[in-house]
Amino acid sequence: MKHRILELYSGIGGMHCAWNESKLEGEIVAAVDINTVANQVYMFNFPKSNLMTRNIQALSLKEINNMNFDTILMSPPCQPFTRNGKYLDENDPRTNSFLYLISMLDKFDKLQYILMENVKGFECSTVRNLFIDKLNECQFEYQEFLLCPSNVGVPNSRLRYYCIARKTNSTWIFKRKTEIMRSLPKDYGAPDSIECVLEKDVSDKFLVKNNILKRGNVLDIIQKESKRSCCFTKAYTHYAEGTGSVYTEASPENVKECFERANKFEVGTDNFIETLKELNLRYFTPKEVLSLMSFPSSYKLPETISMKQCYRLLGNSINVKVVSELLKLLFD
Repeated sequence: MKHRILELYSGIGGMHCAWNESKLEGEIVAAVDINTVANQVYMFNFPKSNLMTRNIQALSLKEINNMNFDTILMSPPCQPFTRNGKYLDENDPRTNSFLYLISMLDKFDKLQYILMENVKGFECSTVRNLFIDKLNECQFEYQEFLLCPSNVGVPNSRLRYYCIARKTNSTWIFKRKTEIMRSLPKDYGAPDSIECVLEKDVSDKFLVKNNILKRGNVLDIIQKESKRSCCFTKAYTHYAEGTGSVYTEASPENVKECFERANKFEVGTDNFIETLKELNLRYFTPKEVLSLMSFPSSYKLPETISMKQCYRLLGNSINVKVVSELLKLLFD
């Protein structure tokens, strides 16, 4: 069966990439996002797509049903469910479009399959309860997950909530559980090392600047042998802590020794910064971050997009490998 997919909150096309990687039969009949910069990147990679720069709430039921889809892939705004976003839940206006979709799920004529991604924290929200109640009302079977790319052999942390759901009029080989699953049925082995994503001859423009080095003690530093990296957020390169890992060619022993010398000076002083400069700490390039988020090597970011825009878009995107594996389960 050739499926017809509606991709909502399509961003830079991570769901599109995941569908392609899954090798399932089907086509993205329409993609919808209100972010014009993300849409520019999407069209750069999928120029023949039916991409709509629209507010989802502006789509009428008739307009949506005319797309004749049987599958929805979506990643609604996550800010209402994060601590940094004040966790306003259903009271955050950014949930309005998703609540609109939930209210119409029973009116989509041919909808059979759903995959939804969001941030960890969504599972505790009122909006999640409304979503699950609607799935039950519409007689969907579903499974919720909290998964990290490291679960599928990718050396990156990006813990996210996922829900896959399908109508009960067909047998689902996948064995559901009532609780949220934290792994997939398949064993993917240990993650690869970071070396597999590294570019050669990276420009000095990616070196960590002094204003970040002065807080060097909070940086997450990794080497090519590392089998992990921190979650990359849209604030990567702008803040020192919690926005993503930085890379050095120096060995762990050299890093330790360098910090021991640096910490003899007051943190943040010129001497402290100059000592840490010996490590040549650098940011991961957008291409390297794309690799850690499992985008295909053919995927490109247009030169018209600034570096800041690149990192912001990547920080809001999905891990392609995780979604691809979930799609295989969904259509099993």
